[in-house]
Amino acid sequence: MAVKIRLARFGKTNAPFYNIVVANARTARNSKPLEVLGTYDPIPKTPPFGQGTPFKDIKLDTVRAKYWLGVGAQPSDPVWRLLAMIGLIEPKYSIIQAQQQKPKSTPTSPRPVETAPASA
Repeated sequence: MAVKIRLARFGKTNAPFYNIVVANARTARNSKPLEVLGTYDPIPKTPPFGQGTPFKDIKLDTVRAKYWLGVGAQPSDPVWRLLAMIGLIEPKYSIIQAQQQKPKSTPTSPRPVETAPASA
C-alpha cells in the first residue's frame, strides 16, 4: 500500500487550516486518514505583546513523523518543505542548487566549417 504524508484542508473560505495526515496515496484529499500527525496554520499570527515578526503555526508529532518516514511514507512537496523547516529531512531544493541548475545563456557562435584536404 502506497502511503503519503500530505495536507488535508480545513477551515473557512479565505482562512485555510491544514491537518498534516498520513493517508493512502489513492484516497481523496479530505478522506479519513490513517493518522493525524499535526496541524499547520499558514496565516501569519502576530506574536504576543506585538513584538517580533509574525509567524505561521506548525504543530507536529515528530516521533510519529519519523516513524512514518522510516517505514517509507512519501511526503508531498508542501509537507516536504514543512518537514525540512523543522529539520526532520533534508530540503529538496536549496538556493545554491537552483542557481547551479539554471542554464546559462551564452551566445552561440557559428562553428568553423571543416574543409577537406585538396587532392592533387
